[in-house]
Amino acid sequence: MADPDASVARLPSVPVGGLIPILAVTTCLVLGGLAQFLGHGAVGDRLWILSAAFGLALSTITTLRTLRQGRIGVDLIAVLALVGALAVGEFLAASVVSLMLATGHAIEDWAAGQARRGLRALLERTPSTAHRYHDGALETVGLDRVDRGDLLMIATGEVVPVDGSLESTTAVLDEAALTGESSPVDRSRGDHVRSGVVNAGAPFDLRVTNRASESTYAGVIRLVAAAERSRAPMIRLADRFAVAFLPAAILVAALAQLLGGPTRAVAVLVVATPCPLILAAPVAIVAGLSRCAHRGVIIKGGGVLERLASCTTLLIDKTGTMTVGHPVLTGIITEGRIETRSLLRLAASVDQLSPHILAGAVVRAALDRGCEPVQPHEVEEVPGQGIRGTVEGHLVTVGRAAWAGVVGTPRWVRTARRRARLAGAVCVFVGVDGAPAGALILDDPLRPDAARTLRALRHNGIDRIVMVTGDRAEVAEPVGAVIGVDEVRAERTPAEKLDIVRLEGARAPVMMVGDGINDAPALALADVGVALGAQGSTAASEAADIVLAVDRLDRLGDAAVIARRTRRIAVESMVVGMSLSFAAMGVAVAGLLPAVWGALLQEGIDLAVILNALRALREGPERTRLTGSDTVLADRFRSEHRAIRTDIDQLRAVAARLGSLEGAAVLAELHRVQRMLVEEVQPHEDAEEQQLYPGIGRVLGGTDPMAPMTRAHVEIRHQVRRLGQHIEECTVDDLDEDTITEFRGLLYGLCAILELHTAQEDESLFSLVDEIEVTT
Repeated sequence: MADPDASVARLPSVPVGGLIPILAVTTCLVLGGLAQFLGHGAVGDRLWILSAAFGLALSTITTLRTLRQGRIGVDLIAVLALVGALAVGEFLAASVVSLMLATGHAIEDWAAGQARRGLRALLERTPSTAHRYHDGALETVGLDRVDRGDLLMIATGEVVPVDGSLESTTAVLDEAALTGESSPVDRSRGDHVRSGVVNAGAPFDLRVTNRASESTYAGVIRLVAAAERSRAPMIRLADRFAVAFLPAAILVAALAQLLGGPTRAVAVLVVATPCPLILAAPVAIVAGLSRCAHRGVIIKGGGVLERLASCTTLLIDKTGTMTVGHPVLTGIITEGRIETRSLLRLAASVDQLSPHILAGAVVRAALDRGCEPVQPHEVEEVPGQGIRGTVEGHLVTVGRAAWAGVVGTPRWVRTARRRARLAGAVCVFVGVDGAPAGALILDDPLRPDAARTLRALRHNGIDRIVMVTGDRAEVAEPVGAVIGVDEVRAERTPAEKLDIVRLEGARAPVMMVGDGINDAPALALADVGVALGAQGSTAASEAADIVLAVDRLDRLGDAAVIARRTRRIAVESMVVGMSLSFAAMGVAVAGLLPAVWGALLQEGIDLAVILNALRALREGPERTRLTGSDTVLADRFRSEHRAIRTDIDQLRAVAARLGSLEGAAVLAELHRVQRMLVEEVQPHEDAEEQQLYPGIGRVLGGTDPMAPMTRAHVEIRHQVRRLGQHIEECTVDDLDEDTITEFRGLLYGLCAILELHTAQEDESLFSLVDEIEVTT
């Protein structure tokens, strides 16, 4: 993706220091000392003066550069110190100061380079060509020749150059550069593949959906370049401190002149050069930006990072921000003739030939739940109505109620529509052989990490959270209650969202999180705008100050922690550096610190503050560590949750139709769900407790941290046992209305417990596993 857009610039790097000045100054310093040792004092002095000239040139260049930027840098003190040392004949001290300046600038350049390493890696990996199919053969072309609709081959180990849709059956991708995830990710045919990820498996084919200049990776590069060019207010604060430090140092030097003459004044200037103020803040800020980039959070500049650390109010959108942003099958309601898995399989078989977004959700749900679709025949789709086709000899229709053959409002239809209405979901009806067979509930569910992310943000300085959404109040308010916001403002237009940002911004610094085009104005107005760039709109990403390049809301909490830690480290480095410099200046005023030793001491101070600022590159002490085998277990149990959700659907479906069944059919259905609970659900829960919970509990620490989860398992086992006993004791003659009601209550109770427990594990355990640092 070589220069995919004119606005994409390489990260600037104009080092002042480097090895050449260090070698020149060191050579003159050593040779001068050797000449002095051999008795050639005049030659030694000249070499030391030459060494000082290198340092004087270096500090003069830096001073002029800062003056062009409208700042007064403390390198001016270095100029005064060198001129003063040369004037009073302290040639050795002048040479040491020059060495100090050269090494100090080299250390600063190295430190900043280390801090930028994570950001530069995004650019260094940028591909410039692609392998395109043409007339049945492969050709290598420049990315500027790749257009939408082209079919590319991505070889093993290659970086995906453009966004596209996977044409091969499967692909294994390394998404670490964009997401920070350490494990490869499996993708299936039809999945969206973003540019910038690496093919970690066999070669695969990719259908291009965006040109290189419009791709995810090009957008990330633009954001990185903008972030690198930005100067943070924290750095300007350091400059203001430097302006105050300069006259203070001169006043102390004047005092030293009065007490001990020019030599002592030069010693004060030497020990005050160069001030660590202008070294610590930039290194810490850029290091913080790099840490955020490593976590998949692209921040457009150090100023944004500092504002993020100051925000105390959070405004959040709902759809696509607190929710996953695309339809997901959340329920199956059957008419009674066909079992839920069979109904889903039939619907997915015809839907796999439809381009509709809801059809894609049905197919994904069937694949996730092991209901493999089959090839349909005589498929016909009518826009606005639905799709139909023949599947294994059965005519299957999927779409609107009338299209699926629904007449009137039988109980199961009312149930399906009520559940969809209360959840703000969509109800898709399925007909088989001309008669209605069931309904599929498709919803935009909450992100598993939504509630935990908001709790983490509250823990790290956010004291007010408001949901601002265009959705209806009856849909938004239950979501707000679940995730724990302070206020819900529903049915808001983009203009009204702007008004809310202004109102909240008048009280405290505001962070706004959104993903849609309608969020872009509010994102631009907020103190910090955050866009979900993984699947959000381009307008939102362009307007925002922060873009989450990974589809993980909890990374915003990570960024907030990094921002506060970075600011704390920057301020700490500046304060410590100033304190040490003033202390050394006091010793020099007293005549106890000669100029030569003062120069060496200041070198140590500079090194200390730079190393301290680089702490922002490292993980905080709060990072938890988990073994790789534990994460493998967590991934296994997370995939098993898909089957558990299918079992919950079956429980609910049986409970709903018990009243419509008679005698032996009721007992047959109850025996079937009991076997499912004993053979599928209970072994899964037992295996979690025996295999997964010990590893999670070990890293969480404390006394029995998994006790709440274990208690849920106890209740599940108890309810399964109660159901089994009740079924064994029941005969056909016992199946009166009260008994049916009791069975229905047991089944619905198990549904509620299993749903709650599964959601808790998704949020508390599996989301946690994604962010825990893995060690082998």
